[in-house]
Amino acid sequence: MIDPAVEQMLREDPASYVIPAEVVANVTATNTLEHALMVLSKVGYSRVPVLDPDDRLQGMISLAAITDRLLHVPGAAVDQLSRYTVADAMLPVDHWVDDPAKLETILNYMIDEPFVPLVNEDGIFQGIITRREILKRVNYLAHNLNDQYNVTPKEHTES
Repeated sequence: MIDPAVEQMLREDPASYVIPAEVVANVTATNTLEHALMVLSKVGYSRVPVLDPDDRLQGMISLAAITDRLLHVPGAAVDQLSRYTVADAMLPVDHWVDDPAKLETILNYMIDEPFVPLVNEDGIFQGIITRREILKRVNYLAHNLNDQYNVTPKEHTES
């Protein structure tokens, strides 16, 4: 359980650590793997969300998934990527949240994930919460905790 004072400071503005869907690079399941590779290369991310035409989160596509698919293609030539779609290589979404205030859940997911997708109750993609944005909040906490709270160490007793 997160300490209430820490949680309050980290949660001051949950929307501030959400990168909105409109600015998050994504692909659709019907895009070619060649297109997905270009998107990933252009944005510099190792993976991006896969959305359906109604902006529902369908999965993730990563450089590793594209490479893995390519290694199973006879000849393993990059020009083969235009023959396959994102659906052929996309990964399932293991973790997501429907509320950016679910801080403990987000922190637990971020141990292994660079970002956590945010979806609404209908599964519509709302954006992502990145490790970078959460670390910016932790940095703020580390530098401002004493401004908002009187922090004193507990006395240690010998047993």
